Amino acid sequence: MPNRLRALLTGRHRYDKTLSTRQRGAGVIIEAPILAYLIETPNGRILYDVGCDYAKLSTPALQARYFSPEAFCYGAPTMTEDQRLGSHLQRLGLQPQDIDLVFIGHLHFDHAGGLCEVPGCELHVQADELKAALAGSDEAYFLDDFAQFKFTVQRGEYTLAPGIRAVSTPGHTAGHMSLLVELASGPPILLCGDAADLHENLEHDIAPGLCWEEREDLALASIRKLKAVALETGAQLWPNHDLAFWAGTMAARDWH
Repeated sequence: MPNRLRALLTGRHRYDKTLSTRQRGAGVIIEAPILAYLIETPNGRILYDVGCDYAKLSTPALQARYFSPEAFCYGAPTMTEDQRLGSHLQRLGLQPQDIDLVFIGHLHFDHAGGLCEVPGCELHVQADELKAALAGSDEAYFLDDFAQFKFTVQRGEYTLAPGIRAVSTPGHTAGHMSLLVELASGPPILLCGDAADLHENLEHDIAPGLCWEEREDLALASIRKLKAVALETGAQLWPNHDLAFWAGTMAARDWH
């Protein structure tokens, strides 16, 4: 069986565009998809990111606690029962135990909160990312999303499975990772993660709004690296929070 890739819509979040395009787009409210990616390989199933913790969005007391207006002035993300990771897996005839590996690109709440939906899976994260997250280096880390889990801690780039390669792209966070996925036909797909929220980040070399320790230079270097890897491999670049790109390219398609 060749590698197959499916994008799973696990929620949406409305916010000021400057959170995605650094110092550009102030006053423009965008609606961003929150995605997880299911990759089926001959050696097992991999999830890249897992979306938010549904309980923190669906329980009023928890939402008020975690998404205070002071920290999240544009409000919490939205997530329906059908958008939960477990619901996606169920529709595909899968259960959490059918996932062999969860690869967390970074530990922000909208990428790692859904770890509670896939208990018992092997979990990969970068050492620099885990260190920064445990230190609470920015407000988008929710400690109880991930602190109770045992991770296989990685350092640098590596191959997860044949044709699946982790690509180091720090800048948005300390240990952010993207993922290059080779398919049986057509070009590879380079999942940018939050190294590039929007197609605009890639087209115009614009850093994401939130940069670890204000390292815009590091974020820009990662954007340029993504484009260089795409040029070298012929890969398509998939930005991570671009609603138009999701609707036009990713939605309701099984890439293989």
